[in-house]
Amino acid sequence: MNGNYEKIIIAVDGSKASEKAFNKSVEVAKSNSSTLILAHIVDTRTFATAEAYDKSLSERAQKYAEDLLNEYVENAKEAGVENVELVIKYGSPKVAIAKEIAPENDADLIIVGATGLNAVERFLIGSVSESVARYSKCDVLIVR
Repeated sequence: MNGNYEKIIIAVDGSKASEKAFNKSVEVAKSNSSTLILAHIVDTRTFATAEAYDKSLSERAQKYAEDLLNEYVENAKEAGVENVELVIKYGSPKVAIAKEIAPENDADLIIVGATGLNAVERFLIGSVSESVARYSKCDVLIVR
């Protein structure tokens, strides 16, 4: 995969699928000397209702996102990726990755894991990777 990608977005959520995608993104970033942009979207829909009962939820989600991304940053740098940036956004992962994060960062490749959902969820809402592939203006690599 040598398409001379300069800016690669890797969407991570802590799942096994995103772990695999992250490992692939490190390989691609190193072989292209790319900037790796680690992105995590705090899915606001999941705690819109829960927030009514627990005000600290969004703070905990932010803290989780920061800890997760910082760990990935360390791993990427240890693996030899020189330029690593991070982005935390609130919203819907399906929309934010392709329509906000990629254009805002002039990304030319987005890497996502194949799935973080079970079959029922995928049937009901479709997977994040499908949506990213559909809405993205740049190349998308879905890692299985």
